[in-house]
Amino acid sequence: MSRKLPIGKGETSRTACARTLVRTGVDEKTGEVLTQAVLAERIGWCSDLVAGMVSVVLAERWNSRDVKVLASGVDAGGRKLPSNAWMALRRLGWSAAPPEGVKVNDRIVRMAQEQAGRALRSAKWRADLTAGVLAAWPIDPGKRTPREWDAVRAAVPGGKYLPSSIIKARTRQAATYLKANGRLPVDVFELEGTPKVARMLLLAACDGQQATIERSETDTGQALLRLQLPTRPDPQAYRDWTWVACPIALPPTVPASAVLHLPTLRCAGDTVRADLAYTHAVPKANRTGHTVALGVDWGLNTLLSTGAVQLNGEGRITALGAGAQFRAAGVLAKQHRLRRLSERLHTKADQYERLIAGHDHQLAPKLDVLRSEIQHVSQRRSSLNDALAWAAARWTVDQAIAAGATVIYVEDLRSMEAGGMGRTLNTRLSQQVRGQIADRTRHLATEQGIAVVTVPARNTSKLCPHCLTPLRHRKTPDRPTLAGWKWAICPHQDYRWQGDRDHGAWRRIAARGLAHQATTVTDHTSGHMAIRTVLDNLEANAVLTPTPKTSRKDRTKTGPTRPRSPRPAPRRRRAPSPARPHGRAGQRPEGHAHTDRTRLPRAAHRHQGMNTTSTPTTGHRPQGAALGAGFHLHAHAPPTTVGNDPGNSIRLGIA
Repeated sequence: MSRKLPIGKGETSRTACARTLVRTGVDEKTGEVLTQAVLAERIGWCSDLVAGMVSVVLAERWNSRDVKVLASGVDAGGRKLPSNAWMALRRLGWSAAPPEGVKVNDRIVRMAQEQAGRALRSAKWRADLTAGVLAAWPIDPGKRTPREWDAVRAAVPGGKYLPSSIIKARTRQAATYLKANGRLPVDVFELEGTPKVARMLLLAACDGQQATIERSETDTGQALLRLQLPTRPDPQAYRDWTWVACPIALPPTVPASAVLHLPTLRCAGDTVRADLAYTHAVPKANRTGHTVALGVDWGLNTLLSTGAVQLNGEGRITALGAGAQFRAAGVLAKQHRLRRLSERLHTKADQYERLIAGHDHQLAPKLDVLRSEIQHVSQRRSSLNDALAWAAARWTVDQAIAAGATVIYVEDLRSMEAGGMGRTLNTRLSQQVRGQIADRTRHLATEQGIAVVTVPARNTSKLCPHCLTPLRHRKTPDRPTLAGWKWAICPHQDYRWQGDRDHGAWRRIAARGLAHQATTVTDHTSGHMAIRTVLDNLEANAVLTPTPKTSRKDRTKTGPTRPRSPRPAPRRRRAPSPARPHGRAGQRPEGHAHTDRTRLPRAAHRHQGMNTTSTPTTGHRPQGAALGAGFHLHAHAPPTTVGNDPGNSIRLGIA
């Protein structure tokens, strides 16, 4: 199988990742078929060996000096460090070794060094961010002044375009440390501590002597993964390692022409998940030269509002249609119910931990149950958010394809922090999955050669999309004097545009993107496209030209209205229904004839006395409440006291 990907004209390569499951395997030495549980156990043994070596390396190198040396990109001799983390660690002399008496091959050590090197490299950005925040510590950590904001952005590398929410989050973390210890932390390594090590196998760091993957020649939807796994948790010799062949069913999102790479294996109970990387050719997305664009605006109950606009040869921008909305009220309601449940469970677990306080307490088993329930609810929330993000991204890309758009402009809300709208609404706004939706949209749009560009969100909902006049926001269109936020009205006499606030926002976003497309930049780290600043001279052209409303058909009345016969009755009323017997059997009668009621409602048959607490019966009656048709299945109305007669009162309680 060739590892070289052919690239055509106007195409580029894209590396993506697909998640799949490894359900079974065959031990090539013994021919034994391994079940999913046995395979997960053997992969777990190998993951534990790797995680142990990673923990040792991180414990030794988790400090500012070693992280700075690794991030510098050169060794002690001035030579450039390799891009692979495990090779860079070996160049620096940072070795890893298994426990004494355990025998592993060199590829297992490679995986440990690769995982440790990636963790150390990722800490460099957090270290620089924390150092900048601590160097420009404000007088009031809860609210910086404009001068303090300028100082902290200057102290953080790349802080000019860094979202303020990231700086605020790091400030809150340092303030918590200050409150607990009475001083600020020295650096991020004191603030966070050594990170936890995930149980996984980075097979990308290995070669053919440890793992291989090949696509089936007869079925492009199947692949064969071969790797060496231990036969015991503490292998003593190389004979305790055997080759295991694992068939993998490729997801339908992996193209038949894609080049497969070695996956990353993760164990979750008896399940083995494989994050399979693949490279394939996709149409190249352009930064500029767009004439049709799709604007996307975020909302709360209306999660997304989108619409297409077109830039003609004269520089005028017109809207293509009225737009569309992606509503996910039911999913969002379930998401917030799970959030509230998770908050209650965390509160109860924290209270149990305070009561136990490290002692052998009878609440310890209940605390374990609470922790497992918290994990279960967290998994449900994560799965729901993931499904919602994929659905919204797929819908957005489909809208762009249908409109013939070559670019999708999304407002940048990374710095948005909800406030002033009430505790419940603020929390709901902060819990949106905007970041996941944006990432999924980029993933799906790249396959179609559609660029995804973020634009500044300032004044997108405040100004009119046709004349840039400040809008008047009202509660509903039929009450133009009642202040609100949903309905927008332009006070300009020449345009008088009015419509949904979100529909006006996507028009402004798309028009701003087309007017500023020459200023689009690509981030060299993430590869994401963005318009970072709004220029006044270009913003003046980011307006939509209203299109006159024309009727396709002349409906002018030229004569008397032709009389029309009334609507005929439904077919079931044209013929009488067959005779039916007395009682509940038979078919529904024709017309609006009463269906008869052969029995009175349940409540009419009950004992409804003022002191009645139950219906006289010899056995259990689970058909309904004994008093009142609106009560719960087994609920009874409380007794009442009439007058001052003690004989007519009943006292509830235990004697």
